[in-house]
Amino acid sequence: TEQSRGQRVVARHIYELWDNMTAANTSSVFMPMLSPVLDKTINILLVIVLFITMVSLGCTMEVSKIKRHIVKPKGVTIAVLAQYGVMPLTAFCLAKVFWLDEMTAVVVLICGCCPGGSLSNILALALQGDMNLSIVMTSCSTLLALGMMPLLLYLYCQGFTNLQNSVPYVDIIVSLFMILIPCGAGILINYHRPRYAKTITKVGLSIMMISVVGIGTVASFAIGGSILTVLSPPLMAIGALMPFTGYTFGYIISSLFKLNQSERRTVAMETGCQNIQLCSTILKLAYAPEVIGPLFLFPMVYVSFQLLEAAVLIVLFRCHQRFTPTEEGETDTRFLKG
Repeated sequence: TEQSRGQRVVARHIYELWDNMTAANTSSVFMPMLSPVLDKTINILLVIVLFITMVSLGCTMEVSKIKRHIVKPKGVTIAVLAQYGVMPLTAFCLAKVFWLDEMTAVVVLICGCCPGGSLSNILALALQGDMNLSIVMTSCSTLLALGMMPLLLYLYCQGFTNLQNSVPYVDIIVSLFMILIPCGAGILINYHRPRYAKTITKVGLSIMMISVVGIGTVASFAIGGSILTVLSPPLMAIGALMPFTGYTFGYIISSLFKLNQSERRTVAMETGCQNIQLCSTILKLAYAPEVIGPLFLFPMVYVSFQLLEAAVLIVLFRCHQRFTPTEEGETDTRFLKG
């Protein structure tokens, strides 16, 4: 009937619209968009920035504090389980929900399986979190990444057809070794020359933030219209949902295990924040430009939402702190106690 034909036409248009929205890129081969010189320059810069960032991260680590949390590992154990439990599973589920193609699914999974980044320490500080726990958790997740990241990628790739051969396990392990060496150097600097550690940390974090904006901007202009692949509705949605899920479940899980309030906020930040410098470096170095295309910029999308959502949480926390009355003469310490 005429009505049935009309319904079929509408259904077909809806299906085509959904197909266009959910297919971040149906082709596994991209035309090279960066000149060889620019591509090589970005690769070198990513390695240098990752090295500097990991040295600065190492400079925040104190052997005595790490030992203290190892002796009483409840907080760190819960935090690490949240990090490597929530984020990879979230990446896997979102890749399934949005029907991502092979290459795009690998990119999202690699981002989800990365360890926590040094940015989480700054966000935890802004939320008056437990800084010792934050730094030790970042340290432990980075060290454990050497085994956990390849293992989790292997396990979650079983849920996709023909995805196992798309993961560059060797390159990932090499990249992880590459971050452990400067991280160890930073620990030694902090141990033997602690007066230099704070300066190195500040400089390193500044370079990290400038490089994220700079490299992302240059690469975006260079690849032109192809940036729309990364800004497609599914990848934008995934970039927004992943950190939000990490923050939410990090707080819920730590609450279930009765950590105190400052520890809960710390675990939330540590769970939702990924090491996007490591993720970008792996994607850029492990895949040829015609294979990865503009998808190596996905970590930039992730970190944008990561910072935006964290900023909202920080504002809400500060407002709650400001407008919740305390008795005169008392120090407002309820956020530092369970």
